[in-house]
Amino acid sequence: MTPQEQLDAFIDKFTPEVAAQARRALAAVSARLPGATVMVYDNYNALAIGFGATDKVKSIVCSTALYPRWVSLFLTNGPTLPDPAGLLEGEGGTVRHVKLIGERLDDPAVWALLDAAHASVAVPIDPNGEGRLIIKSISAKQRPRRS
Repeated sequence: MTPQEQLDAFIDKFTPEVAAQARRALAAVSARLPGATVMVYDNYNALAIGFGATDKVKSIVCSTALYPRWVSLFLTNGPTLPDPAGLLEGEGGTVRHVKLIGERLDDPAVWALLDAAHASVAVPIDPNGEGRLIIKSISAKQRPRRS
C-alpha cells in the first residue's frame, strides 16, 4: 500500500463528515504550503498530519488532527501568533489550535494564522521542495475513531 493509500484508509475510519472536513483541510493546507514534507502519525487519541520543511518533528509548521467529532488545525508558535479574531485555543507553550468546525475553513483569519506560523519558524518550507508523504507511526492501540 502506498503512503497515500494508507492515509486515505486512516481517514476513512472517521465519520463521513469528519473525513470530508479533514480532506478539505488537508487540501487547503497543502495548497498553502507547497513543497512541504507531510508526516502522518496515527496515534492513540487522534490522527495527526504534520506539514514541515523536513521529516523531523521540530520542522513542523502546522498539523491537522482528526478526532471523532471534529478536525483541528494546530499551529507552531501559537502563543506568539497575532490572533485578532480570537480563534486560537489551548494553553500549550508551543502550539495552539483552531477547531475547523462549520465554515472555518473559509475564514481568512484561519489562513492568516497559518501564514504567521509559517513566517515564524526557523526553517520555512521550500515551495519547490520534494513534498513527500511519510507514515511516521501507527499506534497499536487507538481510541475509537467514531463517536
